[in-house]
Amino acid sequence: MKVVILAGGFGTRLAEQTDEIPKPMVEIGGRPILWHILKIYSHFGFNDFIIACGYRAEAIKRFFLDYRNATSDLVIDFVNDRVERLGPPLEPWRVTLADTGLKTATGGRLRHLADLLGDETFLMTYGDGVADIDLPRLVEFHRTRERAVTFTAVHPPSGFGHPRLEGDRAVAFAEKDEADGHWINGGFFVIEPTVLTSIDGPQTSFEAEVLPRLATAGQLTAYRHEGFWQPMDTLRDVRALNALWAGGTAPWQTWA
Repeated sequence: MKVVILAGGFGTRLAEQTDEIPKPMVEIGGRPILWHILKIYSHFGFNDFIIACGYRAEAIKRFFLDYRNATSDLVIDFVNDRVERLGPPLEPWRVTLADTGLKTATGGRLRHLADLLGDETFLMTYGDGVADIDLPRLVEFHRTRERAVTFTAVHPPSGFGHPRLEGDRAVAFAEKDEADGHWINGGFFVIEPTVLTSIDGPQTSFEAEVLPRLATAGQLTAYRHEGFWQPMDTLRDVRALNALWAGGTAPWQTWA
């Protein structure tokens, strides 16, 4: 099952960090938060990633191109112009880096990836949030509901998109302060490929346009996650996540 990570936004609320790099490359514990997200999925056996790049895409590409050298011991043979990498195998990742446009909206980024995703159910999340979510349980929950999209509903900080829930079905979806629901959209989606054909174009917002339509049609399911979830929207969030990691108490570190 492929995993899409939306990593193309400008990260304007983190301007202190994102003038030169995209927000998913802001570091937590010396590694980009994007790396942490891949590790969460990889822990559960999801290793086929498609990263939807946009702003400062070259920084994300550079990270993955250099990753093996940066994390291995090296023997550099200048005479024979050869590099030998020492150490255990790296993560079993397959990473597709797709430039989905500088100003493309979230829905447009997904639509751009349609040919790469094919006709199989896929996972999707944002490149700026971590959680201790049980992903296989999320996927199984989605399959039993037989709806087009399942999103992970979490208890928020304020200022995020609010679904209105009846049981496990989302009957409405409003962005940010348009609703005062107790739950918010925390990402970590399971999506049927038919959704891609309902995205009109590059400027279609997945949250403000696609999800409300699905809710109205009865095709949007909420998976309630009562555990840890934290976005990285502000410098305060960056500091809080770094403090958890430094203290050895990062709840999202489900891998060994």
